[in-house]
Amino acid sequence: MTTAPGHADQGHVDQGRPAPGRPVPDRPALGRPASDRSAPGRPLRIAVVGGGPGGLYAAALLARLDPRREITVWERGSPDETFGFGVVLSDETLGGIEHADPAVYAALREEFVRWDDIDVTHRGHVLTSGGHGFAALGRRRLLRILHERCQALGVRLRFRAQAPPAEQLSRTYDLVIAADGAGSAIRQAYADAFRPRVTTHRCRYIWLAADIAFDAFRFEIAETEHGVMQLHGYPYARPSPGHHPSSKPSGLPHSLGASTVIIETREEVWRGAGLDQCTERESTERCAKLFTDALGGHALRGNHSQWTAFRTVVNERWSHGNTVLIGDAAHTAHFSIGSGTKLAVEDALALAACLEEHPALPDALAAYEAERRPVVESTQRAARASLEWFENLELYLDQPPGQFAFNLLTRSRRVTHDNLRLRDAEFVEAVEREAAVPAATPPMFTPFRLRGLTLRNRVVVSPMDMYSAAHDGTPGDFHLVHLGGRALGGAGLVMTEMVCVSPEGRITPGCTGLYADAHETAWRRVTDFAHAQSPGVAVGVQLGHSGRKGSTRLMWEGIDTPLPHGNWPLVAPSPLPYRPGVNQTPHALDATGLAAVRDQFVRAAERAARAGFDLLELHCAHGYLLSGFLSPLTNHRTDAYGGTLDARLRYPLEVFDAVRAVWPDDRPMTVRISATDWADGGTTADDAVAIAAAFTAHGADAIDVSTGQVVPDEVPAYGRSYQTPYADRVRNELGVPVIAVGAISSWDDVNSLILAGRADLCALARPHLYDPHWTLHAAADQNYTGPAAPWPLPYRAGSRTPPTGRTDAPRPRLAL
Repeated sequence: MTTAPGHADQGHVDQGRPAPGRPVPDRPALGRPASDRSAPGRPLRIAVVGGGPGGLYAAALLARLDPRREITVWERGSPDETFGFGVVLSDETLGGIEHADPAVYAALREEFVRWDDIDVTHRGHVLTSGGHGFAALGRRRLLRILHERCQALGVRLRFRAQAPPAEQLSRTYDLVIAADGAGSAIRQAYADAFRPRVTTHRCRYIWLAADIAFDAFRFEIAETEHGVMQLHGYPYARPSPGHHPSSKPSGLPHSLGASTVIIETREEVWRGAGLDQCTERESTERCAKLFTDALGGHALRGNHSQWTAFRTVVNERWSHGNTVLIGDAAHTAHFSIGSGTKLAVEDALALAACLEEHPALPDALAAYEAERRPVVESTQRAARASLEWFENLELYLDQPPGQFAFNLLTRSRRVTHDNLRLRDAEFVEAVEREAAVPAATPPMFTPFRLRGLTLRNRVVVSPMDMYSAAHDGTPGDFHLVHLGGRALGGAGLVMTEMVCVSPEGRITPGCTGLYADAHETAWRRVTDFAHAQSPGVAVGVQLGHSGRKGSTRLMWEGIDTPLPHGNWPLVAPSPLPYRPGVNQTPHALDATGLAAVRDQFVRAAERAARAGFDLLELHCAHGYLLSGFLSPLTNHRTDAYGGTLDARLRYPLEVFDAVRAVWPDDRPMTVRISATDWADGGTTADDAVAIAAAFTAHGADAIDVSTGQVVPDEVPAYGRSYQTPYADRVRNELGVPVIAVGAISSWDDVNSLILAGRADLCALARPHLYDPHWTLHAAADQNYTGPAAPWPLPYRAGSRTPPTGRTDAPRPRLAL
């Protein structure tokens, strides 16, 4: 028996493997009996690197499922050595554990501390939301339970032992499970195969504990001279039997229970406060003093605790040969949504199941990744949203207490307005009263004023290119039906597609324009219908110029693909084709061209006013002409219109000013921007705030915050409501109205964004293609019948959800 390098003074502890001749403990199998598990390729010799919950649980499950397996777990630390204090698991995860291994579940159930409430303290106000349902236990106790289970099942546990190199493990074992954490050595050894991406974030945090059991999950905010610091806290150990809250501490361990306490703050605040120079003891003392009220005067303690920055780990692949990643080695999720241990345990369960279901190891590992990756990516998106919310916490401090608490609770977008109402209706109603939302009125059905225009609700039919105009740019019957139908559907504002200011400014031959008298007349037909048949609806026009993305085929014939014939010349800030070798190279606009295009926008705006539009939006997003000036990836000019952001803003602002000068003063004007290019070297979120500020200073009434579509090699972080954090930041950093857009698909999302103060209006595109009456149906689903969602008189008989058949029929009483 050899000792681990660096631990020669302690040696290693080898636990759990039965002695020769000793019978293997009974391990009841799930699924097929052991005699049926002899398919070629099924791993029998398994190495697990990392003795955290994920690695130990994987070892226990695999041992339980097949008694013949020889499983060894390597852990560098001692059996009771771990970081952190408490572990949170969801009811969903516990259900999986109960089904997979009742013995582990029974042990956990005896230890869990459960609670329902979340307390949010904001400038002296404590707001409590109930009905959340948490369960936690001490991390050491969790590991002890898993150690005992592994030993009972014959798993060999090697503590204070460095695992052999990855290549050696791969040669000598059938399966290698890398559960060695966010800094995984196994992953690093095969970095070319796994292709990890590690992102370090902007806050520092430290794991501590208090010897008192909180009665709720707590979020506390401290505003210091250096900046904002926040406390995340939850109980993980119950008070000792017989302890009364009013009794004095007995000095016995955990007599008052115990809670995990995480202190988090921005890097610059951490440094400004001098915490970067503090020892562990000094940090605990300073944090305890800062949050003395939350802690009831109790001290904090560490566990080799250090201030660190959270790192998000993403891997392109989770397996390589016979080596597979689980838990933090494969992925990390910010602690603010409590998913690290949960994901690791679920990984272990899924891996064990896939190894049982697929006899061939490559098939099993592929099935494991296919099953887990969508779940993990969804969790990581939620964790990223939560992480960024706390990074930008200072933006929300001036919100009213109720809205601040609601915003915090819904920050990850997993908890929503409707979901929170089910958990704690009184809390949601109190927040709505604070926000002056009328009783029985969903937030989405409150009015909103922009300049002289009052929108009846917060729903916008987003601009959507239809590519269905006559070849001279004239909108026709299709546009009357399309936009007229959406106007009848109840939205507060219905936007046209991008209406082009010149023939050469079209994206495709099917794009509409406002550069001829016939166009003005045709658009007037649309606005007259909408105003007459749906009183109270507003109709907006979006004006734009295609720039380098013009002269292409209709979307369904090949998006961004040049026309087979009849192409027109393109113009742009710089002579850069959208796709080199595919799209034509545009001409860089000179002074004469810049003036001509500006005048085209002016003439189109004048026509739009006469055509009866209520709002005008200037399209400065998605890589079209004005967007092309804003992005450093598409603007390489060396004159006054290129270089710094201020210079790149110059021409779009000149166009805005010229349009605003002719657009009626009482009618609002908005600007759509791409808040990020989703590409290295492109527009950033910081740039987006500066761009929004510049347009607001020039008179924009609201900023429509979209992202991307500027360069073809973008890598967007798609997901539900994935663009809304950019709108949120613009709104709360600048204090300007914003329109949020991007994968907002449910009325619950709209209510959540509005009540949390992340957006003023929500623009939805595809949902309105699926359902032209989306807004009216949202009202019906929420039993709202007020003035913000009026049904057209001819449709009023259909304003209630129709019966769905026998499932709606009254049921007889069939039992006493």
